Amino acid sequence: MDNTDPQRTTASRRAFLSVSAAAVAAGVALDPRPAAADASGHPGGPGRPVAKQAPDAELRALLRELDQRRIEATVRKLVSFGTRHTLSTQDDPSRGIGAARDWIFAEMQRYAAASGGRMKVELQSYIQQPASRIPTATRITNVVATLRGSTTPERVYVVSGHYDSRVTDVMNATADAPGANDDASGVAVALEMSRIMATRTPKSTIVFTAVAGEEQGLYGARHMAEQYKKAGADVQAMFTNDIIGSSTADDGARDPRTVRLFAEGVPTSETPEQANVRRSVGGENDSPSRQLARFVGDVADNRETGMTVRVIYRRDRYLRGGDHIGFLEQGYPAARFTEPNENFDHQHQDVRVENGKQFGDLPQFCDFAYIARVARANTATLWSLAQGPGTPKNLKVRTDQLTNDTDLVWTRGAEPDLAGYEVVWRETTSPDWTHVIPVGDVTQVKIDLSKDNVFFGVRAVDRSGHRSPVSFPAPA
Repeated sequence: MDNTDPQRTTASRRAFLSVSAAAVAAGVALDPRPAAADASGHPGGPGRPVAKQAPDAELRALLRELDQRRIEATVRKLVSFGTRHTLSTQDDPSRGIGAARDWIFAEMQRYAAASGGRMKVELQSYIQQPASRIPTATRITNVVATLRGSTTPERVYVVSGHYDSRVTDVMNATADAPGANDDASGVAVALEMSRIMATRTPKSTIVFTAVAGEEQGLYGARHMAEQYKKAGADVQAMFTNDIIGSSTADDGARDPRTVRLFAEGVPTSETPEQANVRRSVGGENDSPSRQLARFVGDVADNRETGMTVRVIYRRDRYLRGGDHIGFLEQGYPAARFTEPNENFDHQHQDVRVENGKQFGDLPQFCDFAYIARVARANTATLWSLAQGPGTPKNLKVRTDQLTNDTDLVWTRGAEPDLAGYEVVWRETTSPDWTHVIPVGDVTQVKIDLSKDNVFFGVRAVDRSGHRSPVSFPAPA
């Protein structure tokens, strides 16, 4: 028995024909077959099913080079400084945040020596005047390693961890605050990534940074984001790795192959008017950060990393926040990697033994194999972003006429190896893109599907098959 809907089939054929002429002219082959029905039995539409982006040979080599032993050594070294509280001593060579800062700087410089001049390391310092949790003027220093891109260096991708620590009393700057999980684990990932990538030549710029002042109020990362904004930098993605050291919860539950990725919906930086426009077109789930999170799932949730990326549709956890927020405030796409189950018995507790149970954010509570897998997920993400084309800019869906089709226009990217673009779409009830239609090296296209019924996006593709994150259209 044939249950094919003839109207649906005709619509799919029209949609294919409307884009095929431009695509063929650009030398891009189109697949006219409709996508298969989904699990609910809903018929497919024009294009083909969206597939994950497979890692290339160089990414596989990078993933093999990540060293769990080096990650563990970094965590233990940072713990050895006793406390790394933002208000602790900055001139003691063996204790306090200053000693930790100098060690991280020296390590990154050592890695940069193998880059042939492509990686530069700097101490990004400023004086934070008295503010919340900052009782007196305090120098806050980020350690920043910038690996300049070879082809599109103006495009920037940032990965961070924070190297400051604390105990229960956030103003106690002298007690031992080991900070193994929170957040020597994140710093260890950023450092290990900088070590293995320093010997490579990414197409776009990657920044590896250890920031300070997080526990006192996200000061270091906020300053860094502000500096990028003042310089007009094209930061297309930022990830913070914060509390990624353990897969075990306080009730003993383990989830060693899942990492959470927090990604906001309506952007923090949007004005009320812009937010209302987003809501009016149903784009609450299609912010740049959500598209970034979908990209992470595409390139980092696989057998090569050994991780499942669980995207959480929130900016961060209740009552807390991370260093990605400073970048969100400046309008940059950003998200937070964090472990699946936090152990609150260990986090921020003073180092002590009570009824035979040890408390404190100590190295023995870290799962170093887990941290190494999180590092692989980060590496797959950052390398895929830097090697691929940039996210399409100025994407608009024309809404000036009442029609049952969809007109999309965008600005062509400047990448020399750009092959063209793909239109993706999904049902409004689907969390992920389900269909893809290659349209060639064009900057406008008409799709014979109603813009009122489904969501559309556009992504760029280079000649090696690398894809960009999806851009979601604004109404025009």
